Amino acid sequence: MTPSASSACAPQVQQPRLPFWQVWNLSLGFLGVQFGFSLQNANASRILSDLGADLHALSLFWIVAPLMGLIVQPLVGSASDHTWNRFGRRNPYILFGAVAAALGMVFMPNAGIVVALVAPILFGAVMLALMDAAFNVTMQPFRALVADMVPSQQRTLGYSIQSLLINIGAILGSMLPFILTNVIGLENTSRGGAVAPSVIWAFYIGATVLLGSVLWTVVRTREYPPSQYNAYKGIDAGQLQQEGEQRRSLGQRLGGFCQLLIRMPRTMRQLALVQFFSWFALFIMWVYTMPAITQHVWGVEAKWFDPGYLKTVGEIPAHIAAAKGAAGDWVGIIFAAYSLFAALFSLILTRVAQTLGRKLTYSLSLALGGLGYIGFLLCQGGAPTQVDLLITQVTVPSGALGLLLPMAGVGIAWAAILAMPYAILSDSLPASKTGVYMGIFNFTIAAPQIVSALVAGLVLKTVFQNQAIYIIVLAGVSMLLAALSVFFVREPQPVTKVLEISTAN
Repeated sequence: MTPSASSACAPQVQQPRLPFWQVWNLSLGFLGVQFGFSLQNANASRILSDLGADLHALSLFWIVAPLMGLIVQPLVGSASDHTWNRFGRRNPYILFGAVAAALGMVFMPNAGIVVALVAPILFGAVMLALMDAAFNVTMQPFRALVADMVPSQQRTLGYSIQSLLINIGAILGSMLPFILTNVIGLENTSRGGAVAPSVIWAFYIGATVLLGSVLWTVVRTREYPPSQYNAYKGIDAGQLQQEGEQRRSLGQRLGGFCQLLIRMPRTMRQLALVQFFSWFALFIMWVYTMPAITQHVWGVEAKWFDPGYLKTVGEIPAHIAAAKGAAGDWVGIIFAAYSLFAALFSLILTRVAQTLGRKLTYSLSLALGGLGYIGFLLCQGGAPTQVDLLITQVTVPSGALGLLLPMAGVGIAWAAILAMPYAILSDSLPASKTGVYMGIFNFTIAAPQIVSALVAGLVLKTVFQNQAIYIIVLAGVSMLLAALSVFFVREPQPVTKVLEISTAN
């Protein structure tokens, strides 16, 4: 690990390995966060479309997600680096973000009830922004918490467990509206500009799971006190205190932040290119999978996503509403499928990375994801097919069933994206700046999504004539470019020699 100026002269104590279940507890709250995040990813476009959003404008509504990440995560990262109180260092931010996200999840699907005060589509967009800001407040400290508490030799394990729990949460969150419709019996069609009841209740349940799992992590995780943390990370506490006592103006703080950007580790710069192509593709998937499979698999014409056309026809025909509802539910199934494949792959990810190397594992995983997106083209329409999902039986076009195979590649890529860049990056970060650098690293997640939000809708409308399947293919090309970019990344050499000091000294 590259020492910071404040840690250059401090002796470093060997940080103890953690028991497996302690590493598990560190990340359990991420299960709930991803549960809620997956509900949002699978259903936000569906909700916004029901509230009156244009197909090509969906990506512009979604731009609030990366913008919140771009603004919130570096601020929270820096603040949590300098927070030490009886509740911990990262835990206060994790808990606050979870509470705010839960409130957003309760209010967003109920946008129609405020129609007398504000346009539902505007209220829905504001609640989407609130949820994204809150998710970002929670997510960044979670990643920094693993770096704080888990020693370097267990980092890949720590982030792999985090990836596993993320994907368990994603499976459950993605499938929930489908389960509520096909097992519980709630209606899945929207009427009169209102959100489907199955989606509303899914968001209520998601808010509950989010708060419960985060509380588990906060209660069960005791963060290291400052003196112990500084000893494990080789940080000179006296120097840190001297730096903290120096009052700096806003201009000086901005200048210091710019210096951090200029001096960011080389590995972070190289990973940024991989992140750009990866997250450009992921953003397209989250925004446009629902309209893509509704058109390509269920055969619903693009005009049924045009609010102007819908006004001319009055009420949507029952078979169109049913097809859109069924496709929206199936998005939850295939999103759950890629999360399941990701969870399974995360179980062997550490061993695969040890065998093939982290870079080759990362690159091959991204390549499989790119081929998966392109494979959507092969899953068009088809005869009605009955599918036994153990919990229920449904009838869908055969093309819908075929989508499960491409999602295997997407799931493998997703598991790698959640774990490998952080495992590669964490060894290159100065311990006293881990939180802020993890926040800065979020720029490489937020920026490509902002670019995608600004570009994808325009490309969909002007190049692909609102045929959303082709924007998914574009995502596949982007993911393949990400796989190639991995080979430009140089991994940092982990520290192998650590000065051990007995507790007696």
